[in-house]
Amino acid sequence: MKPRQRISSGVKWESIVGYARAVRVGDRIYVTGTTATDEQGEIVGVGDAYAQTVQTIRNIETALMRLDAGLEHVVRTRMFVTDISRWDEYGRAHGEFFRDILPATTMVEVARLIDERMLIEIEADAEM
Repeated sequence: MKPRQRISSGVKWESIVGYARAVRVGDRIYVTGTTATDEQGEIVGVGDAYAQTVQTIRNIETALMRLDAGLEHVVRTRMFVTDISRWDEYGRAHGEFFRDILPATTMVEVARLIDERMLIEIEADAEM
């Protein structure tokens, strides 16, 4: 079995639920559902779908960098949104980061996320 390298973002939910922000196994990196939190665990861009998407992707990028990768290694993203009618706001932000990378991507509406102020959660898979 290949060794696992794990990193934490330090948000309160990780220790409660029992997960890591990202796990690297060999050349693959799995970034768990990530939201628009800052370094203090506070939600960025409350009510702003575009701003939350940007912050979420920046958080994913930070996790990848800590595992010696970058957004250019992302092969798949999954976006869970609380209001699909705002798809263009989420999509515009996603496109600004991934327009040239073109990962396989899914956007699906969910009833709610762990905090009612969160509008989007994104998972990402990367390969080196």
